[in-house]
Amino acid sequence: MPRRKKDIANRFQRLARHLEKALGLGGAKTTRFIEGLSKNLGPMLENLEAAAVLSKSIPLDTLKSIFQAYLKQVAKDAGISWEDLQETLKDMTQLLQEWFRPEEIFQTASKLASFYLWSGADDLEREVDEFGMDTSLLEAVRPLFEFLFRDYWRVEVQGIENIPSKGRCLLVANHSGVLPFDGAMITIACLNEHRAKRHVRFLIEDFVYHFPFLGTFMHRIGAVRACPENAAWLLKKNQLVLVFPEGVKGLGKLYSERYQLKRFGRGGFIKLAMKNKTPIIPVSVIGAEEIYPVIWKSNILAKAMGVPYLPVTPTFPWLGPIGMIPLPTKWTIEIGKPVSFSRYKPKQAEDEILVNKLSEKIRTEIQTMVDKNLKKRKSVWAG
Repeated sequence: MPRRKKDIANRFQRLARHLEKALGLGGAKTTRFIEGLSKNLGPMLENLEAAAVLSKSIPLDTLKSIFQAYLKQVAKDAGISWEDLQETLKDMTQLLQEWFRPEEIFQTASKLASFYLWSGADDLEREVDEFGMDTSLLEAVRPLFEFLFRDYWRVEVQGIENIPSKGRCLLVANHSGVLPFDGAMITIACLNEHRAKRHVRFLIEDFVYHFPFLGTFMHRIGAVRACPENAAWLLKKNQLVLVFPEGVKGLGKLYSERYQLKRFGRGGFIKLAMKNKTPIIPVSVIGAEEIYPVIWKSNILAKAMGVPYLPVTPTFPWLGPIGMIPLPTKWTIEIGKPVSFSRYKPKQAEDEILVNKLSEKIRTEIQTMVDKNLKKRKSVWAG
């Protein structure tokens, strides 16, 4: 790790210890504090949103002052000193700016977008697969994801040996974190730590394509639009496919709902496994739920923007662009043992009762893995 990043990492560890010992943040007080924000601030924001629709606008300064008043009261109710909280938030903001360097990331993203997304004739000369994956772009952005994996979220991977070295396989994981960072981290885990350095093709939800260029970018780094046909095609090519059956419901969970797995849709991943004779490997992800603690979701503004939800967190939109930086939590990814579906016949995929039963079995297994790792975790920041 470069000296500058190592110094920042050490400062973060000291700040994390202060958060936990002096303020109690990272444990029970954190839960009371953020859930208190959600309970008290949510209804107020809903009323303000309705008023904004009628009046066309509400000044951001007004929102900030209202938020600060609620923040102060909720901190008091949670047993946290307002002065200590202000000082710690200031230190954390400065540290995140130095560690994450958003201006460098935005500049890099802009250059990549110009070079790879709008390169005109050059685009036709680069090799991409049938889903648009561009290995040259993947290698260009890999250092950023490596930084997130090793230095920022310090991802610990367990059970990587349960993924076979070759052949089709369906990874099924819990979903969270507002944006699909969990898919990127599982991908990096397999590239870095698996003996065969396998590449993961993870399926992403349709809402990603409502953001300018984001859908194209995700395609270029290996993501695939979520649908049964795409998944089946990848499996037939003996790919390692990652799916998140919770879908958007998982990404947009409120902080109060963290680590409580949502319903696994209608069992589409089970049907895939049956029809393609593909083993399922359950995966649990701990740490992603807290990178953006969602205290409220806008529905009216989200609908106007064409996205499923617009999240509000303790840092966004109050801190401006710096509030978009995910928090440096400690992640643990556990990869379970394969579950074989070879004994099932393809026609059994039409048995809805059987499909739902097997889907719930996989969901319960992942929830059990999540609960087990949460019990082991002593700190949101240090694991």
